[in-house]
Amino acid sequence: MASLKALKLRINSVKSTQKITKALNMVAASKLRRAQQNAVAARPYSVRMTEVVASLAAKVAAGPQAPKLLAGTGKDQTHLIIVATSDRGLAGAFNSNIVRAARRKAEELIGEGKSVLFYIVGRKGRPVIQRFFPKGIIAQFDTSEIKNPSYAEAQAIAKDIVDRYTTDGIDVVHLAYANFKSTLVQEPTVDQIIPVKAGETPEAKDAPASLAAVEYEPDEEEILADLLPRNIAVQIYRALLENQAGFFGSQMTAMDNATRNAGDMINRLTIQYNRSRQAAITTELVEIISGAEAL
Repeated sequence: MASLKALKLRINSVKSTQKITKALNMVAASKLRRAQQNAVAARPYSVRMTEVVASLAAKVAAGPQAPKLLAGTGKDQTHLIIVATSDRGLAGAFNSNIVRAARRKAEELIGEGKSVLFYIVGRKGRPVIQRFFPKGIIAQFDTSEIKNPSYAEAQAIAKDIVDRYTTDGIDVVHLAYANFKSTLVQEPTVDQIIPVKAGETPEAKDAPASLAAVEYEPDEEEILADLLPRNIAVQIYRALLENQAGFFGSQMTAMDNATRNAGDMINRLTIQYNRSRQAAITTELVEIISGAEAL
């Protein structure tokens, strides 16, 4: 049985931990609202951009004149998975769920005889990916100095990805991130972003469609040449915003659970401390009484 001093030290240690988890819970809760607003505000633009690109892509026949980001390379051998995670932990299974979804996709592609490479965004995804696919990581985009995702960072990532797609022999690019559903639910998602699929996404199908005939000027090929890289940047930007909201939601939930668990542990340790203290006092009284009777 632990001594009274050891129990007292342990109770104080758990109380200190409880203060930290409670503070992190409050910080995450204060940041979650703004992050959620940013993620929700970005969705209509992202969906509409996908609609426009899909509409233009349907008018452009696949051929030598079609943009490479739309037509693809003609092969399906080398796949690049962008793994977007956060730079910090203490958020439950948030980061591990994204990495697990990316691993599942990679293992599925490898089982089909494909080659898989990884582009890491955020620090938390690299250790696991490096352990399971030691030669698969080709680059990492550092987001440790970025407090809030901006479109400029998404553009930088998109430009790097497009450059690698056109020069490094990559055929298909996927994006793995956490789609924010609610404070308790962040759904790991892996979407193909290159080549852009000509067709409506599930989200675009829910949006109101325009029945008016649209004529594009200049022609569709020129517009697509400009819109396709921008669409990739928009999708990456949206993924970063969804990740930020999901991270704070997951961290708030995890820290709330940790605070309550610390409280339960303090109660159990306090009961154990009181019982040990009572037993020690009883033993001393018995010894005093026995000594008095002996005299």
